[in-house]
Amino acid sequence: VQLQASGGGPVQAGDSLRLSCAASERTFNYHMAWFREAPGKEREFVARLRRGSSTVDYADSVKGRFTMSRDDAKNTVTLQMNSLKPEDTAVYYCAASSLVYSSVGYSRQGYNYWGQGTQVTVSS
Repeated sequence: VQLQASGGGPVQAGDSLRLSCAASERTFNYHMAWFREAPGKEREFVARLRRGSSTVDYADSVKGRFTMSRDDAKNTVTLQMNSLKPEDTAVYYCAASSLVYSSVGYSRQGYNYWGQGTQVTVSS
């Protein structure tokens, strides 16, 4: 599956952004996730949606501010980001996994398909 992320940009602290990820195949067939990578840091988990489920897992750092959703009819996943903070500045990646859920986890190793990333810059 090919993934195309979009929607990033420069914003002020407290603003909102909505990231989208368009998939070339049915998102219903994959576990979907968002990761982010800040300069000089490891790529970190942000949120994930299990295949066939509407339950979303979030990193503690974004819980209550970010909302991930999936539109299987449009083969897209979105990440609504509210109350953005400067520490949210990173390149955001959309990821998909075809692995069994027990192998997915919260690390990048559990995802075998990646989009190109979209930059989010939050200034104070």
